[in-house]
Amino acid sequence: MTRLLLTGASGQTGRECLRLAPARGFDLLTPSRSELDLEVPDLIGEQLMRLAPDAVLNCAAFTAVDAAEGEPERAFRINADAPRALGEAARRLGVPMVHISTDYVFDGTKTGAYVETDPIAPLGVYGRSKAEGEAGLLASGARAAIVRTSWVYSPHRSNFVKTMLRLAETREEIGVVDDQWGRPTSAADLADASLGLVTRLLSGEDLASGIFHYAGAGDTCWAGFAEAVFEGSAQRGGPLARVRRIPTSEYPTPARRPANSRLDTSKIEAIGIGVRPWGDQLATCLDELLGPPSIRTGI
Repeated sequence: MTRLLLTGASGQTGRECLRLAPARGFDLLTPSRSELDLEVPDLIGEQLMRLAPDAVLNCAAFTAVDAAEGEPERAFRINADAPRALGEAARRLGVPMVHISTDYVFDGTKTGAYVETDPIAPLGVYGRSKAEGEAGLLASGARAAIVRTSWVYSPHRSNFVKTMLRLAETREEIGVVDDQWGRPTSAADLADASLGLVTRLLSGEDLASGIFHYAGAGDTCWAGFAEAVFEGSAQRGGPLARVRRIPTSEYPTPARRPANSRLDTSKIEAIGIGVRPWGDQLATCLDELLGPPSIRTGI
């Protein structure tokens, strides 16, 4: 079997990769921190050479957007220096690498959906660190694919969907911003797409290299996303709350968010990696969290 080194295995996308990878013929390597420490980039090359994988999938990141404003050095070590070091080691080993990036490399001022060639202009530390990680990986000379994604959620860890369901247990109404637009993305779908890129890179497919956008099909705002969560929850006998639509100005955060996070996925679809509507992705996640509607409501 192909030895795939997976970083960030305990995160949302990493956990889905753990579940999906064996069926794709991957023997996963999930090194401990002592075996591969992404916070010590100077050691990554030596550590990766010792592990000797056939491919690398980097799902690890410092994703606490607000916390990054107060911990910029750590954010840059993990999000910028580590991908560069992984890419340099992958190049020396002659193995391909797939790296997960973010919509936060954009400032959100574009009217339509962002394509891969649009200029980047991150608003905060998190976005700047991820943008530098992209640049470092591309400069490393590795045969690599970068996957920018947005609004990731899953049945695991902390995320928007789970937060809405938790808040609805004790609140009748929840204020959610309605002036930030994007495309929600299931971690399971993102993991499947990322593993598909690994497979294509291993087969020598030239079109699988470079930057790609991957997110659920269709647009919504955070408030619309929350309303869909509660509609789906109600169908499954889960918690329900009213959504009070508010502007971003009523929900200040340490880090600025892009008002437009919509990612155009045409490029990745053109190489045969499909994108499901975000509502369908959400339904699959809610089925896992709450059970299918037919079971919980008797429909």
